[in-house]
Amino acid sequence: MKLQTKLILIICSLLFIVIVSLGGIFYYIMTTTLEEQIGTRALKVAETVANIPEVSHAFQTSDPSAIIQPIAEHIRDKIDAEYIVVGNRDGIRYSHPLPERIGKEMVGGDNGPVLEGQSIISKAIGSLGPSLRGKAPIRDDLGQVIGIVSVGFLTEDIDTITDVYQSRIEWISMIVLGIGLIGAILIARNVRSSIHGLEPKEIGALYTEKQAILQSIREGIIAVNQDGVITMANRYALQLLQLPERAKITGKHIEDVIPNTRLYEVVRTGEAEFDHEMLIGGHEVIVNRVPIVNRKRGVTGAVSSFRSKSELYRLAEELSQVKRFAEALRAQTHEFSNKLYVISGLIQLESYQEAVEMISRESDVHQNWVQFIMHEIPDPVIGGLLIGKFNRAQELKLTFELDHESTFADIPAEIDRNLLVTIIGNLIDNAMEAVLAGGEQTVPYVKLFLTDLGEDLIIECEDRGVGIPDDVGSTVFEKGFSTKAGEHRGIGLSLVQHAVGKLEGYMTFQKNPAGGTIFTVALPKQPFL
Repeated sequence: MKLQTKLILIICSLLFIVIVSLGGIFYYIMTTTLEEQIGTRALKVAETVANIPEVSHAFQTSDPSAIIQPIAEHIRDKIDAEYIVVGNRDGIRYSHPLPERIGKEMVGGDNGPVLEGQSIISKAIGSLGPSLRGKAPIRDDLGQVIGIVSVGFLTEDIDTITDVYQSRIEWISMIVLGIGLIGAILIARNVRSSIHGLEPKEIGALYTEKQAILQSIREGIIAVNQDGVITMANRYALQLLQLPERAKITGKHIEDVIPNTRLYEVVRTGEAEFDHEMLIGGHEVIVNRVPIVNRKRGVTGAVSSFRSKSELYRLAEELSQVKRFAEALRAQTHEFSNKLYVISGLIQLESYQEAVEMISRESDVHQNWVQFIMHEIPDPVIGGLLIGKFNRAQELKLTFELDHESTFADIPAEIDRNLLVTIIGNLIDNAMEAVLAGGEQTVPYVKLFLTDLGEDLIIECEDRGVGIPDDVGSTVFEKGFSTKAGEHRGIGLSLVQHAVGKLEGYMTFQKNPAGGTIFTVALPKQPFL
């Protein structure tokens, strides 16, 4: 059964039960009140008749009925009672709506308390049928009970009055039930529209899927309502906040969990924020904040996603390394293709001696490079990087020199080689770009010095490029900052700075007396020994 049908049935059933219950209670209260009012009315009339002097004095005459009957009938006609009967202590009637019953004994058997001087309201079956009656004693001048006055209304007439009210109650109940049915349909349709026409099972399945998706995402996600109270947080968010996996932070205010957050500000302004940096749980994270907007364009909350900056740097480093390897292979292929073309041309021109000399020269250069690197820089990852950069420099018509005093053999095994590749590779790339940016005004020369002597690993990269302005300072290490024109700049030195920080080292730069800049990186060995 569909949710809309269930809601209509449930609402209508509850409404029916309430209406029937209230109708029954109202009918009971109404009939009870009506009987009490009619009984009280009958009693008051009976007491009034009993206190009429002519009625009590008529008991002393030879024919009391001649005086009492006209009085009783006149009053009965005025109050629309079924009967007014006056009798003596023996229950003999002196008045009755049917004259032929005068002189006969009263029927009902409830005269006892009245003869004792009490006024009562009772139900009994009289000569005219079941009735509700009020009875009062008639007293003489000495206060002695000498007779009885009984004023009655037939229960049949009372039932006729209550039937009219019952019919009205039924009609009103049906109208209310009809209005309730229409309201139930509208409510059910509104609920169905609010949940996008989904059934409970579908909602449950979507909730389960959402939870699974949120927990599988390798980003911290926190959602808050318009009051800034946390409504959802996934497992990765708890990890970044350094909280237990089963910690419950939902229901808490976001500023109690993350004091320096701007998520509540996004709720207030309704403006999204992307790629902002902040510190959460001791981790540098990149944060995106987006407001939650309803159909009426009102802000009902906000969602924040954040990821560790170190992970983003790691991905960037991996991509940079792949890019460097690809460029090195392309440069090597391009350079050797050109040289092969030259050698082929020399052979075709029968300049065999020149071809042999060129082959020997190129072979000696590369062999000397490879032998030097294998001896002084035995690490294959760093060595391969330097050979690739050498080939890249030849393609760009640059002179790339590795200082002959360089040695990089004593590197602790615990130091991440990927971080060293990031530092060395980006420093060389930055130096090459600085040289190329100066055009003919700069010397196409880049020099690298590596040493592992002492307690630190020293990396020094020198270029003869355009140099760094004096007013720049440490901002050169900020992400996105660059002295060179063009898009997608200002990333290399930022990656270097981050990698140096992870290795607990430091980086400086200074002007090169020959022009350009010298970058120096010092990485301590001690923490890893």
